[in-house]
Amino acid sequence: MDLRIKDDLALVIGASDGIGRATAAAVAAEGARVTISARSEADLAEAAAALGVDHIAADATEAASVDSLRAAWDARHDQLDILVVAVGGSHRSPFEKLTDADWQANWEFNILATVRVVRAFLTALRKGKAARVVLFGAASARMPYAEQIVSNVHKAGHLALVKTLAAELVADGIRVNAVAPGRTVTRLWRRRSEAMAQQEGTTPDAILARFADDIPLGRFGTAEEIADVAAFLASPRSGYIVGQSVAVDGGIGRGLL
Repeated sequence: MDLRIKDDLALVIGASDGIGRATAAAVAAEGARVTISARSEADLAEAAAALGVDHIAADATEAASVDSLRAAWDARHDQLDILVVAVGGSHRSPFEKLTDADWQANWEFNILATVRVVRAFLTALRKGKAARVVLFGAASARMPYAEQIVSNVHKAGHLALVKTLAAELVADGIRVNAVAPGRTVTRLWRRRSEAMAQQEGTTPDAILARFADDIPLGRFGTAEEIADVAAFLASPRSGYIVGQSVAVDGGIGRGLL
């Protein structure tokens, strides 16, 4: 399917690895003119070279860094057609062990970083060609995972962010949607499975298999499977979808809403 995004200007935040990188690859494969951004200059440069795209290093959890990113973009382009924000993650811990600093850091990572980026690029998006914004939430927003209370709370807030932002920006011709991945094989899960395997005296593969038991498909998703949905939402092909957080979770989310 031709997504009709050839030559669109796209900026993908959090694209040095994992789902963000896979999304940048999917959008670039459709002919969009992609720039990627992430915190690590070294990882970002490697990803940009592999994908054949431009890059600008920035840390979305730092306001000044987001301002610098916007200034760098404005120096290169007058508008923005596609904005993808693949920033966020989970924090695995029982409630009683979480400190105020843990809650604040996860809030910055899962909510405020996205807010900063979208706010910074509103002017460029308003100049775009029926601009599309794709954010990344998580399946845990609708089905909280055990021992992930801090990220469960913030991912649920992400649903409200998407709905409210979409309603406000649609009058400007900007469509906002989100992808809500389930358990996906990424660097986070690889590190988590290695740490848990060491603690339990087993293997990372055994840990991943255990966490796949309650997924109806019986396996973790891949970054590419998530990215394909994100690329669709970033295209005119999804023109009648507004304010949705689309679950791509192998069926793990069993709620009706």
